[in-house]
Amino acid sequence: MKNSQLKSIISYSYPKLHVGKEWYIGFMAFDPVVGNMKRKKIKVNHIEKISERRQMAGDLISRITVKLRQGWNPWIESENSAAYFKFEDVCLKYKSYIEKMQNDDSLREKTLYDYCSKLSVLKTYNNQRRVPITYIYQFDRYFVTEFLDYVYLKLENSPRTRNNYLTWLSTFSTYLLQRMFIKEKPTEGMQYIRMANRSKDRDIILDNDLVKIHEYLETTNKNFLLACYMLHYVLIRPKEMSFLKIRDFHLQKQTVFISGDFSKNRKDAIVTLPAKVIRLMLELKIFDSPGSYYLFSDNFKPGRAQKSEKNFRDFWARHIRKDLNFGKRYKFYSLKDTGITNMLRSCDVVTVRDQARHSSILITDLYTPADIKNANSLLLKYDGVL
Repeated sequence: MKNSQLKSIISYSYPKLHVGKEWYIGFMAFDPVVGNMKRKKIKVNHIEKISERRQMAGDLISRITVKLRQGWNPWIESENSAAYFKFEDVCLKYKSYIEKMQNDDSLREKTLYDYCSKLSVLKTYNNQRRVPITYIYQFDRYFVTEFLDYVYLKLENSPRTRNNYLTWLSTFSTYLLQRMFIKEKPTEGMQYIRMANRSKDRDIILDNDLVKIHEYLETTNKNFLLACYMLHYVLIRPKEMSFLKIRDFHLQKQTVFISGDFSKNRKDAIVTLPAKVIRLMLELKIFDSPGSYYLFSDNFKPGRAQKSEKNFRDFWARHIRKDLNFGKRYKFYSLKDTGITNMLRSCDVVTVRDQARHSSILITDLYTPADIKNANSLLLKYDGVL
């Protein structure tokens, strides 16, 4: 063993009983502080009877051997007790922490769902390893690298998904570092995979497919059709939709109020409610419900219970996409992208920007269809010296 990297891989030797003037159990363990193997001695001289001393030493050797195989390190334990927490226990602590953040509105519900999903994949990967890590200090660069390869190669995910996992791992590592579970971030300096195409992972929905969606929901679930209208025509995001109440709608003015408590930019806003949306709401007798009711509660009908934005995505994936045989790039949020794109064919960009509540016209202009973009009239007859 000529370098500390090799020694850290070997990490320990099996404990043995040494008999003589001094009876002790001795074994070697890698000390990450000095970068070298270091002898650990546990004295057993205090037991006077020899037979009891041997029996006690044998039991202790068995227990130490099991702990060493699981990843226990006596030097890390003595130096930093937090590093000796079980990996599973720390994962539970982290999950409780991000759930509290979401409850305090410091973390979006969609982000919480994403983080919990990635944490679940991480734990599944660890359980499938030939030698799973047991203690949190074992969450090191080698483990992270192997996990990212598992996500990218074994699970056959895209470079974007692999990069998203790296971003989350960096966040998770920061959590561990701040609480002294680890001494350094294992993700520090790790490279993202370069992607030639950084476009969104969803597509604009074609007109004939929009017709299919309408016909399907007309006969199966008109309340979810209203949810599609809210996203497509009113451009209200799924999370914002999940908090809408009947009292937020003003029929005479044909507007809907969106509270800054739930909006993406944390600002109150009032947007236009097209007549087509109002007609469907009247048909469904939405306004017969109390003003305090949520617009989309159980089964997407008005009710007292506030429901997660995830319900919209789940219904879309389990029913619409499945029953209409749509590809995975048709997502529920595609309705909003499609709505903006189609509006730009009929309305000016400022009107669409205000309805979508974009921070800049430049963002709205990204949705402008190529076939309606015109040449700059000032350049049409431009003639230079050349």
